Amino acid sequence: MLDKVGIAKRIAREVKDGMYINLGIGIPTLVANYIPANLNVVLQSENGLLGIGPFPTEDKVDPDLINAGKQTITMLPGSALFSSAESFAMIRGGHIDLTILGAMEVSEQGDIANWKVPGKMVKGMGGAMDLVASANHIIVAMQHCSKDGTSKLLKECTLPITGLRCVKRIVTDMAVLDVLPSGGFKLLERAPGVSVEQIKNATAGKLIIEGDIP
Repeated sequence: MLDKVGIAKRIAREVKDGMYINLGIGIPTLVANYIPANLNVVLQSENGLLGIGPFPTEDKVDPDLINAGKQTITMLPGSALFSSAESFAMIRGGHIDLTILGAMEVSEQGDIANWKVPGKMVKGMGGAMDLVASANHIIVAMQHCSKDGTSKLLKECTLPITGLRCVKRIVTDMAVLDVLPSGGFKLLERAPGVSVEQIKNATAGKLIIEGDIP
């Protein structure tokens, strides 16, 4: 199966030239390190940044320069800093081409739950609700199953919902899947060493398999 870096590398292949992209907390932030150098893309963070570069080396760390996940970052030439109000105007105005974010659960209809586990302290939803409601394309980076082996790809989400019918593609440690408009997870690719049967057993929602899966 893929580790977190493997998931990030696979998602980086989805990036197209000219995109404005928002990276969520966790695995999605790693994607910045693997975007091909020949692509001209702009990474946006909802706390007020455009033009995020790769994570800094130790000698380049600036504790005042952080992304929405409070990780230290670098900025590329031509980058901009602004208020969170302007940042959310960009998001709500539909100017973000691609949002990449993590999830605790995704339903076969494309619903996503990624902000709250009942009984646990949280600071709030953050920008996730606005991002999933406004971005043109949404990719989820996640583990296929929880630590106890329970599937996170479900018929219906059991945790509080972040957004309805918004997820288009999912990249897990086991597979790449599309959420079809009619419902269901269509299997596109499997991770090295992972069989179709393993993916079937790990997916609680409707799984659609057509032909040989590379």
